[in-house]
Amino acid sequence: MENGSTNWGFRANEELDRAFAFPIKGVVATLMKNLNKSDHRPTIPLGRGDPAASPCFRTTPVAEDAIVDALRSADFNGRAPNVGILPARRSIAEHLCRDLPYKLSPDDVYLTAGSKQAIEVILAVLARPGANILLPRPGYPTYEAHAALNHLEVRHFDLLPEKSWEVDLDGVETVADHKTVAMVIINPGNPCGNVFTYEHLQKVAVTARNLGILVIADEVYGHLAFGSCPFVQMGVFGATVPILTLGSISKRWIVPGWRLGWIVTNDPNDYLQNSGIVESIMEYLNIASGPATFVQGAVPQILEKTTEDFFVKTINLLREAARISYDRLKEIPCIICPYKPEGSMFLMVKLNLSLLEGINDDMEFCVKLVKEESVIVLPGVAVGLTNWLRITFAIEPSSLEDGLARIKAFCFRHAKKD
Repeated sequence: MENGSTNWGFRANEELDRAFAFPIKGVVATLMKNLNKSDHRPTIPLGRGDPAASPCFRTTPVAEDAIVDALRSADFNGRAPNVGILPARRSIAEHLCRDLPYKLSPDDVYLTAGSKQAIEVILAVLARPGANILLPRPGYPTYEAHAALNHLEVRHFDLLPEKSWEVDLDGVETVADHKTVAMVIINPGNPCGNVFTYEHLQKVAVTARNLGILVIADEVYGHLAFGSCPFVQMGVFGATVPILTLGSISKRWIVPGWRLGWIVTNDPNDYLQNSGIVESIMEYLNIASGPATFVQGAVPQILEKTTEDFFVKTINLLREAARISYDRLKEIPCIICPYKPEGSMFLMVKLNLSLLEGINDDMEFCVKLVKEESVIVLPGVAVGLTNWLRITFAIEPSSLEDGLARIKAFCFRHAKKD
């Protein structure tokens, strides 16, 4: 039989096209293809949140020494339990429950290969025929991707820029129904740079309890708060509503490449245990690959010995970078800054396209900006808001100033002449 007439039984998974329509990595890669090779200026990366690429953001020697010690001990060369090694889970439980009104045990902690795997696990566990999940808009598109792969319907609730990007709780109640399983909140916020108050988180907890759904609290940027509002763990309200908390050492310790994350069950009433969620998490981890064992072995030393001055330095860098970004962007007429970031390493700004010539949407803005100025920012469509931009400010201060100056020059060059 000729190859051309063979009826092969395989084909690509069509769900992938829908699931990965706008992954951040993919959008950034598309923008990179538009770089002008004749522009010999350095490319300014304001599109992805990886502070480790900048010399001013470096992890503490405590973390580096912990990795070396764990590796050289030869105690962590074998396989780890599927949920993670006990000393690491114990240290994470102790670390997190310092700010909680109840104790966590190591059995409440499940280690994952970064927070992305934690998202993968949780959404696979929650998926069932006809179920839906509530996601913030704007938000982090990895949730949409894994919801699509698991045939979990996505319904969006809005974050309100005029209210410091608070959750539209009335909107949550409107879109939820009896098939809703959970809502996701990201605090400190990616992509908005917001930090929720204690009072607002309490309202979120009560709303979720009244709807009979659990809360997935994405706290990957936990403690990276540098404004007037302190970071509060959603787990504080674990007695009000069952909470699955996602965290990692990636951002606070500036080591995203180490791929060490966790899922924590904040559930003193054992609703998650009784509903089978805990058992399903463990079953999923039985078929998944976890984080490198020597990184797990380093966790206790990293959590227990990192000094406060390291965290203070990181916070001061982010606070100043946020101030510079906000102040410089407010000088550009076609860019609207509704909120000065107080956490994480991002801010969202709105484009006033009526002031620009020959630019029809946020993606076109970003493509032309790359071609003309070698500056990469993320179009808002990638995080759920058309004609907005997400800008990352966790880079070298000099590069940040340069990048913002180029954005300003680009906008004035494309401004309508009238």
